[in-house]
Amino acid sequence: MTANGDVGIDLAAIRAAVARQAERVTEGIEDIARYRDAQVADESHREVTGPLLAGSGASGVIRHRGELVATWGDPATPEMLFSGTKAVAATLAGVAFDRGLLDPATPVLATVDHPFLTALRVEGITWAHLLQQTSGWTGELWGKPTGVDAQSRREGFEREGAPGTGWAYNDVRVNLLCLALTLLFRRPLGEVLREALLDPLGASSSWSWHGYADSVVDIDGASVPVVSGGAHWGGGLWISAADLALLGEVYRGGGTWRGRRLLSAEWIVRAWSPCPLNPDYGFLWWRNDSGRVQPGAPTTGRCARGNGGRHLLWVDPARDLVIASRWGDRIAELITEVSAAVPVTR
Repeated sequence: MTANGDVGIDLAAIRAAVARQAERVTEGIEDIARYRDAQVADESHREVTGPLLAGSGASGVIRHRGELVATWGDPATPEMLFSGTKAVAATLAGVAFDRGLLDPATPVLATVDHPFLTALRVEGITWAHLLQQTSGWTGELWGKPTGVDAQSRREGFEREGAPGTGWAYNDVRVNLLCLALTLLFRRPLGEVLREALLDPLGASSSWSWHGYADSVVDIDGASVPVVSGGAHWGGGLWISAADLALLGEVYRGGGTWRGRRLLSAEWIVRAWSPCPLNPDYGFLWWRNDSGRVQPGAPTTGRCARGNGGRHLLWVDPARDLVIASRWGDRIAELITEVSAAVPVTR
């Protein structure tokens, strides 16, 4: 038995793995503008329109059965989450689902009536299409057309067409989801995240969620900011490893935390169910069932990842395990090593 009461955990192996991960700091993060330029050198419309936050070094936490068992770096320092933000947006869609505000199978326009959204011509697109990245929507939002998403083009899986006919990883379309959710809640998504999840989880107040300079929408005569679902052009969620891991605990616990339900178990099942057009993907969460998402890591794991995995939230309910890692390279090695030190419990 370890000091925190866990039976069967090899705490020495976990500490050794954490020590190695602390040394795998992503290079160049102290100059985030230059780092970002190097990542998107092949992209048109490459200008940054949202804020950037310099990295402060590799950091992370490991939690087991709801308790903290290991840390590295400074896990209290907020960092840009990059595309890991997408899973947070999906979580807020779950909050809306639990409140009876949306049905994934329902067209977005049947749920949200707003001239800004109508003008974007999203007919036939359901909430599930946006959450699974199968909308095929083409258009422009906040000055960025869907066709300039560098990752989809570069990796060769960009598809355009009728909703539900192709899968493509596209930040502009995720920003469309954030817009639709903002209009649905009729308030900034950061406020919903704080009240519905982070405050009940006991998270710090150091996090923040950003959009772009022009990402605002009129709601009842007020100008409401719309956050982005990633950091492709700056912005996104800035959150510490410690607070990010708490979000992971919601999923590990089947939607409950310290006896309080924060998200329905039904939503978690939906969020982690395979997309028909990409079984490695759910509702903006990655699934490792095939072993392709994080090679060598358990197939029971699910993750939110950003910037090539340098920012990662790993949740493995079978081991009651949550790992949050920020600005660290070779993350698959950490997951594999830690998972080997934690037995399957369910």
